[in-house]
Amino acid sequence: MKTGIHPKYYPDATVICSCGNTWHTGSTKEVIHTDMCAQCHPFYTGEQRMVDTEGQVDRFYKKLEVRDQFRAAAAARDSSKASPDQPIAVLELGARPEAALAQAGLTTIAEVVDKVAQGDEAMLALEGLGRKGLIDLKKRLRARGFLPEVAEPEPAPTE
Repeated sequence: MKTGIHPKYYPDATVICSCGNTWHTGSTKEVIHTDMCAQCHPFYTGEQRMVDTEGQVDRFYKKLEVRDQFRAAAAARDSSKASPDQPIAVLELGARPEAALAQAGLTTIAEVVDKVAQGDEAMLALEGLGRKGLIDLKKRLRARGFLPEVAEPEPAPTE
């Protein structure tokens, strides 16, 4: 061997584990500190625990928490969109139908749905609301889930 280029070898180096276990081995360092050994490693002990030396588990749990918060916020947004207590302006019907509904005292979606349940004649009796406005109103209410979908009529049988 060339002299002066190799590190000093310690044939009786001490290895110290974080669990307190110590042993001796040969190394180029006199004292070695480790995080785990055969006395405390989950693979050898059969114990179920997380070994996280770089914080990866904590980062993963933070990502899960952010995802859960995002999902909760999205669910809150969706439920607020489906609330029948919203004003009729959120339906974006236009100035004339909105004014006709407001003049009739229908200011929330819940009130409009109750009035629509009375039938088309009751709605067309409102001053300023015509057939096209009623059709648009029903489309918007169906799109938001306030009215059931209309089943298409079956064609008449031909002979």
